[in-house]
Amino acid sequence: MTETSEPDDSFHVFDTTLRDGAQREGINLTVADKLAIARHLDDFGVGFIEGGWPGANPRDTEFFARARSEIDFKHAQLVAFGATRRANGKASEDPQVKALLDSGASVITLVAKSHDRHVELALRTTLDENLEMVRDTVSYLRSQDRRVFVDCEHFFDGYRADPAYAKAVVRAAAEAGADVVILCDTNGGMLPAQVQAVVATVLADTGARLGIHAQDDTGCAVANTLAAVDAGATHVQCTANGYGERVGNSNLFPVVAALELKYGKKVLPEGALREMTRISHAIAEVVNLTPSTHQPYVGVSAFAHKAGLHASAIKVDPDLYQHIDPEQVGNTMRMLVSDMAGRASIELKGKELGVDLGGDRELVGRVVERVKERELKGYTYEAADASFEILLRDEVAGKPQRYFRTESWRAIVEDRPDGSHANEATVKLWAKSERLVATAEGNGPVNALDRALRVALEKIYPQLAKLELVDYKVRILEGKHGTNSTTRVLISTTDGTGEWSTVGVADNVIAASWQALEDAYTYGLLRAGVEPE
Repeated sequence: MTETSEPDDSFHVFDTTLRDGAQREGINLTVADKLAIARHLDDFGVGFIEGGWPGANPRDTEFFARARSEIDFKHAQLVAFGATRRANGKASEDPQVKALLDSGASVITLVAKSHDRHVELALRTTLDENLEMVRDTVSYLRSQDRRVFVDCEHFFDGYRADPAYAKAVVRAAAEAGADVVILCDTNGGMLPAQVQAVVATVLADTGARLGIHAQDDTGCAVANTLAAVDAGATHVQCTANGYGERVGNSNLFPVVAALELKYGKKVLPEGALREMTRISHAIAEVVNLTPSTHQPYVGVSAFAHKAGLHASAIKVDPDLYQHIDPEQVGNTMRMLVSDMAGRASIELKGKELGVDLGGDRELVGRVVERVKERELKGYTYEAADASFEILLRDEVAGKPQRYFRTESWRAIVEDRPDGSHANEATVKLWAKSERLVATAEGNGPVNALDRALRVALEKIYPQLAKLELVDYKVRILEGKHGTNSTTRVLISTTDGTGEWSTVGVADNVIAASWQALEDAYTYGLLRAGVEPE
């Protein structure tokens, strides 16, 4: 680990994903995961990465040991987290404080109690001793040449209960040498106007440099963070994608985007903001959570437009329905095609897909009507771009663009007396004037059909060997006649370099799946540059 160049210290972006984010239900980070996330955050350009609590558990202790030798930090400083010394002791003799020093981190964040009831009930000590614990620990770490930040836990609730004492904790930390004192909304119950008023008052009364740490229990963590900045805070603590305990923490990505694009603050290295969407999704992959499609700035739906009215305006000027250019954060604008689509939506979607509609109003009108007709039957094209592109190309060509024709297919599920099951499918196709018949087994009827289709076609189209089905979704749509229902199937497929989705709709799940499979294979060959028959 090499020393970072001296950063601009006027404003701090401080990430706590490796500690706070790891407290989210469903996240369980290994040391390798933590190292991978730290590299991503450093690439993004945050100023500080809180690595965890060394000494509190073996995993965090190992992380700091490995980070020193395995990560060449270019932008961030690694931070160790811990608590003030124990009551009625000495910081110089406290084993937990020693573990913080042993971590090798040049920056240490201490959590301190700032709510009088927490001091008396959780620490079981006096209010005066708590202040001495803050002073002693901060001053000792400063004497060991460590930079110190202090998190005032439950600050806003403590301020409501006893504002004089809450401010006394801030003063004790600042006077002992803490660079920043962070006001923590630990229960996440504050609202923006309240945060702004409290931060402004504490700043005026103490003169300390203040930061903000906001939980998202009211859904206001990002707004509360920015409200604190408006009041004078110059240090923001966030987690990637808002991961954290309960409903989460202030989300790093919308906070940073707002600071850069709305406030005009340069808090990232030049060009780093364009990596934001990639970094967000990469961290989601590491923690094994699906990226939120509707997350501000970085979600795949953040700049997706569906209504025809919006599309008409965007065709004239994208800024009419977008608050920023999505490329600024590494995202892209998407046009969704649905029964709400108008001519402008189809024209823009065609342009996005590289299909030239040539200004043909009659052609565009036919596509609009076909989309509306099929969506009435249960198809959904906003979630199946590949099926829409096939539909669009069929209309442009004036005939179906196909690589094979289905004669018939069947799937058999055998329930055996011993409780086991067998799934077998047979497909009969025509391709390049050749009749193809193939049978295959699978771990389900749809998997068997997929394998049989592949067996039948791979000799003629070897490009299909790269295809892999990666996701399969079924939805039962409300029936219109008695108990009848319609089934919609969405299939996601990859060729190793890209991924696409196709849709099928029928009165049973196997027939709907076959339609989606046909489109998936057709689109795969289209992507491979194979000419249709």
